[in-house]
Amino acid sequence: MSEQIRVSVAVIGGGFTGLSAAYELAKAGASVAVLEAEEELGGLAAAFDVEGEKLDRFYHHWFTNDLEVMHLIDEIGLSDKVTINPTNTGMYYANQFFKLSTPMDLLRFTPLGFFDRVRLGLLALRARRVKNWMELEDKTAEQWLKELGGESVFRVVWEPLLKGKFGEAAARKVSAVWFWNKLKLRGGSRGKGGEERLAYLKGGFVSIATRLAERITQAGGHVITRAPVQSFRRDDGLWQVQTPKGVIVADHVIATPALPLIADMVKEWASPDYLQQLRRIEYLGNVCLVLELNNSLSSTYWLNVNDPTFPFVGVIEHTNFESTDTYGGRHIVYLSKYLPVDEALYSMSADEVLAYAMPHLKRMFPRFDESWILDHKVWKSRWSQPVVEKHYSRLIPSAEGPLPGLHIASMAQIYPEDRGTNYAVREGRKIGRHVVGLLGKSKQ
Repeated sequence: MSEQIRVSVAVIGGGFTGLSAAYELAKAGASVAVLEAEEELGGLAAAFDVEGEKLDRFYHHWFTNDLEVMHLIDEIGLSDKVTINPTNTGMYYANQFFKLSTPMDLLRFTPLGFFDRVRLGLLALRARRVKNWMELEDKTAEQWLKELGGESVFRVVWEPLLKGKFGEAAARKVSAVWFWNKLKLRGGSRGKGGEERLAYLKGGFVSIATRLAERITQAGGHVITRAPVQSFRRDDGLWQVQTPKGVIVADHVIATPALPLIADMVKEWASPDYLQQLRRIEYLGNVCLVLELNNSLSSTYWLNVNDPTFPFVGVIEHTNFESTDTYGGRHIVYLSKYLPVDEALYSMSADEVLAYAMPHLKRMFPRFDESWILDHKVWKSRWSQPVVEKHYSRLIPSAEGPLPGLHIASMAQIYPEDRGTNYAVREGRKIGRHVVGLLGKSKQ
């Protein structure tokens, strides 16, 4: 594409929010163009090939109560690829592994005394009874968790996870609302025996992105990759969206990237106050090491690491959830680390990240040998996790931009929920339907 394209709506970003919005618009007969900076669609759900099968670059699953993504999958004809399985969740603490999949596992969790184990079990139940999350906005997660479970439970279970996820400084700022939603979501995705049940899409989550793109183009829309938006501005009542491949002219723009990226796109005309609002929310990056092994590390799917000397917050053995048969017999392990992007790990090459991780893996899994590694990849995301602080609702910019026809729908605006596939789909479809309504009114 090098010429100018005229559409009703330009959607910036080919992740699930942007594609879901464009899908709603295309279904309604609106002309739409999706502009994705990368070669692959899907954002954090982009994939790579393992033995002829697509595998998510960053680990993915969803909960059984994630109904928005379930409904979309059914609507676009991918329900036959969904698998729902019980999972093994565990914790690594004081050089030991503890299973934490069911209520009975909690009662056997010896790092805590008996009454603290009971407090830990009751904590999730008490959290799920919170009906008005606004009551938690002026508390940090640390304050609230100590109130619910006491100092020992916080020190052993929650503090290492908060620090592992957000780092020392940001962990103390994280809102109670963010943690409340995590507890509520996981508690609502359990089977009759109390075991956690999760869902996965065979062929990787990128299958959803691919199918949405097909539906959009079949309806006459444009899905353009390798088209990073350099800027967009309003001129004579229309939006001019500039990319290296040409200009998209639109009545409306839906911008879905991270808020600081949107700020860069509008800095030539937006007010200083608006730019400051777009840049106010702090983001962490993510480094994800993916190992393809000829042996299994353990029987645990999701291992939370409550050891401050271990550099990754989780060890996720994907093939304890999805069969190794899917990947030619290979065992797939993800090691995930959220971090400020000025930390050295973020700048390391794939081989350097692997070398950095090896001694820690050998300490955790003494049987593990480097000869097990058939291949390894490292994926990085600059704008992976917004830091949800106290009174976060005051920090989120409005979905309606400062000029007519500009709509903002980013992962940082999903609140009180946290970023995730389900909510990306929900917010994308919501903003898409909203703009469909506006287009209808403009024709009257």
